[in-house]
Amino acid sequence: MPIISTAGLARSFASKQGTVEAVRGIDLTVRAGEILGFLGPNGAGKTTTLRMLTTLLAPTGGVATVAGFDLAREAARVRSRIGYVAQGGGVDPHVSVREELITQARLYRLTKAEATLRAGELARDLDLTGLLDRKCAALSGGQRRRLDIAMGLTHRPEVLFLDEPTTGLDPGSRAGLWELIRRIRQEHGTTVVLTTHYLDEADELSDRLVVIDHGVVVAEGTPDALKRRYGGSPGASLQDTFLAITGRTPSPDDAVPVSL
Repeated sequence: MPIISTAGLARSFASKQGTVEAVRGIDLTVRAGEILGFLGPNGAGKTTTLRMLTTLLAPTGGVATVAGFDLAREAARVRSRIGYVAQGGGVDPHVSVREELITQARLYRLTKAEATLRAGELARDLDLTGLLDRKCAALSGGQRRRLDIAMGLTHRPEVLFLDEPTTGLDPGSRAGLWELIRRIRQEHGTTVVLTTHYLDEADELSDRLVVIDHGVVVAEGTPDALKRRYGGSPGASLQDTFLAITGRTPSPDDAVPVSL
């Protein structure tokens, strides 16, 4: 049984100009333990889809199950089995790393003793032990992202959603986050769904890619398979492949950022 399954998942919004169909029907299957790269141009519907899968936005059409539970009818059970790391993060700059981790664990109803123990485990696993008594405001960008991910892993989720996990990081911090994502899957069997505009990141990390545009899935497969089909060969760049799939052409106003 897939850990995520959707059929016709849709979301529309009312506007002064009429109904806007942000997501027009997503059919998606994600296998347990998979790292899935979720790609799309700006406005394609990927953020809306991610917000639906993480129960932050109710679908207006279709059905979905996440971690074995119905997205619409069992949202609380879905939330108890997923972790979500937003692009902007969510740490309190005025408290220490230790306090932030313990507070997060307490929100998941761990006792104070259990929360303290879990904070230590997460700090060790994500290389934060030496930072536990540092204020969050004093963390570097890479350290802050590791803390964001630690908070998303507090309750040992089956699925971890990462929204633009390395935006704004320097190359060394990005490489460290890539290795961390691989280790989370390898050591804990966690399924990872990540959105990114960095196509080298998607190519490097993802077992499989799903590309959406205009609110529907327009291509999916392994990076090599998509390169062969749309780019002409396995040696094609993922940027050229992405542009071929979406029909976009590079321009200053509609560019796909790629880290070199």
